[in-house]
Amino acid sequence: MKQIPNLFTLLNLFFGCLAIIVTLQSGITLVTTEEGKQLMNMPEAIYLASLFLLLAGVVDFFDGFLARALKASSAMGKQLDSLADVVSFGVAPGLIIYQFLRLAVAHDENGLDASIVWLLPALILPCASAYRLAKFNIDETQSYSFKGVPTPAAGLLVASFPVIFWHTSNETVLNLFFNKWVWYTVVVALSWLMVSNVPIMSLKMKDYKPGNNLPQLFLLIISVLLILFFRWSSVPLIFLAYIILSLLFKNKIA
Repeated sequence: MKQIPNLFTLLNLFFGCLAIIVTLQSGITLVTTEEGKQLMNMPEAIYLASLFLLLAGVVDFFDGFLARALKASSAMGKQLDSLADVVSFGVAPGLIIYQFLRLAVAHDENGLDASIVWLLPALILPCASAYRLAKFNIDETQSYSFKGVPTPAAGLLVASFPVIFWHTSNETVLNLFFNKWVWYTVVVALSWLMVSNVPIMSLKMKDYKPGNNLPQLFLLIISVLLILFFRWSSVPLIFLAYIILSLLFKNKIA
């Protein structure tokens, strides 16, 4: 029974590996329109990466829940969880951004001949994720709040980008996806948020008293409303609300 949480952790890793596979299989191709114009296209295989990372997030939640329920928490389980998370929510999201950076760079003039150096900043995200997880493992004070954004939160934000990309027809949103500077900003911002000491709320409830869990309740209400109005595009907005509420309630979540 005590190995059940570890099996869920390994399932998290399994889904993370699948996300990496489908992300790397989705190469960028040239598409020629009837007018003879050449456009860049990213096949929808990367779309599956979002699904696999969502599944990784679900089982990542349940491994901790089961460890507490079965009283099977262990030092090995903690280390195993971090190793799985760095793949699923660090490496896989980094490669998703790498592919979108390829798309953005290719849209620039002479972009197809651009150096790989323009794509390497995407790999900063996995490095920041690994640092964040190592930092978390040696800090015993992060139970009901975090120092820096948790790696799964940052990873799931990135996992939403392929879904948003294929579900939007908004020209402004699409132009953001085709702008390499937007991706550099995303990498720097997420990496800094993970390795920083910014107080961030945990989604764990301290008890069953609403007054002691106001940040979590506000986030739940805001998330439902954003999903109703913005659907898939709500994920970045929910992430932003998560950060803002954490800062507003920093004295309460400490």
